[in-house]
Amino acid sequence: MKQLLQNLKTGATEIAEVPTPFCRPGHLLIATRRSLISAGTERMMVEFGQANLLAKARAQPDKVRQVLDKSRTDGLLPTLEAVFARLDQPLPLGYSNVGAVLEVGDGLTGFSVGDRVISNGPHAEIVCVPQNLCARVPDGVSDEEAAFTVLGAIGLQGVRLAQPTLGECFVVTGLGLIGLLTVQLLQANGSRVLGIDVDSSKCRLAETFGTATFDLSKGEDPLVAAEKFSRGRGVDGVLITAATKSSEPVHQAAQMCRKRGRIVLVGVTGLELRRSDFYEKEVTFQVSCSYGPGRYDPDYEEKGHDYPVGYVRWTEQRNFEAVLDMMAAGKLDVKPLITHRFPFEEAEKAYALIADNKEPYLGIILEYDKAQRAESKAHVEKESTVKLKQHYELSAMSDQLPIVGLIGAGNFTGRVLLPALKKSGARLKTIASSGGLTGTHLGKKFGFEESTTDVERIFEDGEINTVFITTRHSSHAVLVTRALEAGKHVFVEKPLCLTEQELKEIIQVYSSIVNSQSSIPLLMVGFNRRFAPHVVKIKELLETVREPKSMIMTVNAGAIPPDHWTQDPEIGGGRIVGEACHFVDLLRFLAGSQIEGKEIYRIQALTDDTVTINFKFEGGSIGTVHYFANGSRRFPKERLEVFAEGKILQLDNFKALRGYGWKGFKKMRLWRQDKGHAAEIKAFLQTVQSGGPSAIPFDEVVEVTKITIELSQGCNG
Repeated sequence: MKQLLQNLKTGATEIAEVPTPFCRPGHLLIATRRSLISAGTERMMVEFGQANLLAKARAQPDKVRQVLDKSRTDGLLPTLEAVFARLDQPLPLGYSNVGAVLEVGDGLTGFSVGDRVISNGPHAEIVCVPQNLCARVPDGVSDEEAAFTVLGAIGLQGVRLAQPTLGECFVVTGLGLIGLLTVQLLQANGSRVLGIDVDSSKCRLAETFGTATFDLSKGEDPLVAAEKFSRGRGVDGVLITAATKSSEPVHQAAQMCRKRGRIVLVGVTGLELRRSDFYEKEVTFQVSCSYGPGRYDPDYEEKGHDYPVGYVRWTEQRNFEAVLDMMAAGKLDVKPLITHRFPFEEAEKAYALIADNKEPYLGIILEYDKAQRAESKAHVEKESTVKLKQHYELSAMSDQLPIVGLIGAGNFTGRVLLPALKKSGARLKTIASSGGLTGTHLGKKFGFEESTTDVERIFEDGEINTVFITTRHSSHAVLVTRALEAGKHVFVEKPLCLTEQELKEIIQVYSSIVNSQSSIPLLMVGFNRRFAPHVVKIKELLETVREPKSMIMTVNAGAIPPDHWTQDPEIGGGRIVGEACHFVDLLRFLAGSQIEGKEIYRIQALTDDTVTINFKFEGGSIGTVHYFANGSRRFPKERLEVFAEGKILQLDNFKALRGYGWKGFKKMRLWRQDKGHAAEIKAFLQTVQSGGPSAIPFDEVVEVTKITIELSQGCNG
């Protein structure tokens, strides 16, 4: 299928061929009929992409501070690589979509195949959208009209926050698409409305809806107009739907308001507020969040957990429905807002129109040709894979090389894992991702032969002998067992699994393969720290030590919000299982013996990710992992200290190793941080190619996984 993308480095738009998305549980798979370009928001995205690096930095000062903090701890080069990797990712454009339901995800009710629905899906021939971000279109509303629903909901949420009552007077500053929808919604609510804009044509259009207007281009004072419009009392409220860097709209709004008036910011403005504007009149100011309650809440949007209507009457989905009802009743007229129509295949012309800004435009509709539009599941399955290379050039060693299928296409995969895979010389055949977009981008960049959203294609491919799994943690166990059963070698990013039951199932599958086959597939978890050059040196030095060792691993992990997926017990498993497992494995590796005792101490907080874990190893060694989320990001992330026989080794953030009391060793410093990812991949693939035992023994993988699962549950022993 085709999808419209933007290059964040250059701002250029392109229509790319990507696999059709996989229909996830609780989602709808939709064949697009129409989509609306949100001229204001999408113009800002294009302008941001076209700006140079300095302008991009000025536009995002918070991100610049994060970059500076990272460069202080990780070094300049790794930081720049991370920044450029982020800018290299293609950005899907659009969020106002209308189409027909192709497939209903598992666990979803209330929708059927063939239903006409709106969603916040992007500009693409087929989209996959969570159920709470969709709404059924009434019969009396055309596809073109329905395409305005999401923008209408943005305006409606601003109106709800302003709480207008019958007969009140309001000002709407900014008569773009959302502004023109907002004035109609206010009028339907029984309010008198004054629209303000610098564009005379938009003022004239607002007047056709029965709205009084003020044209800023004429150079007159809008405060005088608002005073007159409010009969000398001051307006009851102002909704700002403009997009500008200036703080003047907020200042003007406060001056227009009566005592205890209301200001709601729906658009984007500067926020250099003046205390006197709000203090003297006790004016309230609120920023409206997109479509309404539920926005950016993963429980509502991704998991489909609706808010009880008795407590949250208007969610974002119910706002969608309300806008559609207004259209069906003829109280919200969007037809005059349409200025241009383009076939989807010519979408780049639409964005050129926006970028040039030489021709007046407002509502721009993209039309998807019905003859080419996929409205059958068979078509979806047919286009779930796209070829990225015409053929694979065989070499004399091809029959001995690992042939790789990779599942997952996240930021870590693209920035860290795939560069190492590409250097390995392995044949990269298939990359799978649920949405298809990032998989296709990374597949082209690193030389995969095809991109797919059908994971089964990897398991069923007889050529693929090695599977890499880099998906979210909750899917690891299922994918690992499926790959093992298919006879593939498996590399899975940590953790191996999230629960003891999942671990038992993996052990059972692996053991049955060991007992029934002469050729045993490898199973390795991405515990990369033990492959880092400094750790290899530490292990070498410790081989001369005969007494027990004392080890301290300090991890300045940094705070992650409680609603982040890694903190979710069902999806990420929490940070002890999801990341602290690295450091449990590292101490286990350096101790060279099994863990026979453990205890964990937590700071009671919103998240259980500030902990101290103590270990006792067979042979007498002891170790401590301080995994802290309550420190400064300016402090290095990881420090390891090993004490043994009157000597000390200190490793700072995988850049510098210092020895104290070691004969013939004082320090080892690298020019850049190296946490062992490349060496880890190399060791795994060499074993796949040549045979032999795994670089990380299976029993150690099981031991560390079992220990971290128990620690996450608070089990000591």
